[in-house]
Amino acid sequence: MSARYDLIVIGAGAAGIMAAIVAAREAKKVLVLEKLPHIASKLKATGGGRCNLTNTLENEEFMSRFGKEGRFMRDALEMFNSRELIAFFKDIGVETHAPDGYRVFPTSHSSLSIIEALKKEMHKLHIVIKCSQKVENILEQNNVIVGVKTQDTSFYSDSVIVATGGLGYPSLGAEGDGFVMAQKLGHTTTSLHPAMMPLKTKEKWVASCRADTIAKVQLRVALKKHKKLRAQGDLIFTKSGIRGPVVLDFAREITPLLEKYAEVPLLLNLTKGLNEDQITHHLKDKAAKNPHLDIVDHIQTLLPEALSHELCLVCHIDPKSTYKELSGSSRQKLIQILAWTPLTVTGHDGFKMAMITRGGISLKEIDPKTMQSKLVNGLYFCGEVMNIDGPCGGYNLQWSFSSGFLAGKLNS
Repeated sequence: MSARYDLIVIGAGAAGIMAAIVAAREAKKVLVLEKLPHIASKLKATGGGRCNLTNTLENEEFMSRFGKEGRFMRDALEMFNSRELIAFFKDIGVETHAPDGYRVFPTSHSSLSIIEALKKEMHKLHIVIKCSQKVENILEQNNVIVGVKTQDTSFYSDSVIVATGGLGYPSLGAEGDGFVMAQKLGHTTTSLHPAMMPLKTKEKWVASCRADTIAKVQLRVALKKHKKLRAQGDLIFTKSGIRGPVVLDFAREITPLLEKYAEVPLLLNLTKGLNEDQITHHLKDKAAKNPHLDIVDHIQTLLPEALSHELCLVCHIDPKSTYKELSGSSRQKLIQILAWTPLTVTGHDGFKMAMITRGGISLKEIDPKTMQSKLVNGLYFCGEVMNIDGPCGGYNLQWSFSSGFLAGKLNS
C-alpha cells in the first residue's frame, strides 16, 4: 500500500515548492509530484534566466497592478510579501538586490542559484519529490480529499495542493491538467487566454523598424467599447508585429478581444507623449533653423531613422522632401500619424509563446485567507492555476510564492 502523507503537492514550480517548504517546516510529511523529469522548469526560464523574483512596491500598489482580482491577494501578501520573500531567500543562502530600485533579482542574475537553493532546502526538510509522475485524478469522498492517482499508483493524504500552473509554455510542462482536475471536483474555470507575449500586426512596415527600442510609448485600444484600455512602456518592432515590456503587459487585454473581434485596432504615441500641437511646433522650429534638410531628418529628432522613414511612407510622403515642399494636408497627416500611429493586431503565437495564462479557477470558489477550496475540504490552490495574473516585473512570481506560502500553512 502507498505511503500516507500530511500533504501532497501537485506541481513543482515556484508556488508548489514554496507550499511544500512551508508545510515541511511545520513538521508535515510532504510529497511533491512533478510530471516533468526535473523540478522548476518554468522557474529556470523566468526573466530570460535572470529570475526577476519580485519588486519593491508596497502591498496596495502591488495589488492594484492586477486589476480588480488583485484584492484577492491581500491575505497572502500580508503574510508573505516581497520583504519576506527576500528574507526567505537570504535565509537559504541566496542574496538579492534591486539594481534599478524596483525589480529584485538574485545577485547572481541566474535562476539556477534560486533553484539549487530551493532543492537544498527541500532535501534538508526531507520533502519527498517524485518526478515524471503525472497526476490523473484527485481522489475525494463526500467532498473530502483522500489522495491522488498518478499513471503508476495512488498516494494518500487529507490535503492536496494544486500548483500546476496555466497553459503558457507547453514545452515546459503546461497542459492545463490542473484545470481539468479542479473541474472534475466541481470547480469553475474562467475563459483562458494566452498573455505576456508578442503580438502580430496587419501592417508590414514594422519589419523595417526592428533595430530600435522605442521608450515611453503610449498605447491604447481604438475600439469605442474598450477605449479605456491603455498602457505605457518600452516597445520593440519585430518582423511580424510588436513586442517589448508594454506589449507583454498589454497582451493580456488584447488576446480576449482578438477572440471576439478577430482584429484589434491600436493607436500608439511613439513621441514620448507629445501631442499634435507640440509636434507641429517642434517640426516648424526645426525647419526654420534648417530649411534645406529633408523632412525625415527633422522627424529623426523625435524617432529613430528607420521608423521616421517608414512613417513618411505611411503618409505617402517622400522622405527627402523638405518641410516647405509638403502640402498642408500632407503636413497634417504626418503630424496626426506621429501623434497617434495606427496599428492593427491580427494574431499571436498562442500559448506556446505565452509566459502566463489569463484566466483560471474562479476566485469565488477559493478562500483567500487559506487558499482552500470552498467546495472540497482539504483541496488547496496556489499560483497561476487561479484566475489572477499581473504584468511583467516580478508580479506573477511573487504571487506564486505568496499564495504557495499561504496554502502551505494548511490552516495551521
